[in-house]
Amino acid sequence: MISTHILDTTKGLPAADVPVVLEKQNGSSWKEVGMHKTNTDGRIVFQCPNEVGVYRLTFHVEEYFKNEEHFFLNIPIVFKVKNSDRKYHVPLLLNPYGYSTYRGS
Repeated sequence: MISTHILDTTKGLPAADVPVVLEKQNGSSWKEVGMHKTNTDGRIVFQCPNEVGVYRLTFHVEEYFKNEEHFFLNIPIVFKVKNSDRKYHVPLLLNPYGYSTYRGS
């Protein structure tokens, strides 16, 4: 299982309705695994096979920031799943001019 959530650190609130695409690397290309928008709590749980591999989450934040000045249009995060028996949670701490992420639990 791969999940994510987005916290808008400027507002101190979850970022709702942000499109997020999950892809898995397939050789030199990427295959889409799923695309969802964050819920009202800023969360998404992707229902995907538990497979070892390299994955990319792309957060399309331009629409979220459409009514305010911002720098980033989308934010790709590439990570490796080495143990298919555990869940992987990749949070995004977001503001209009920066972001941070980590491997959550």
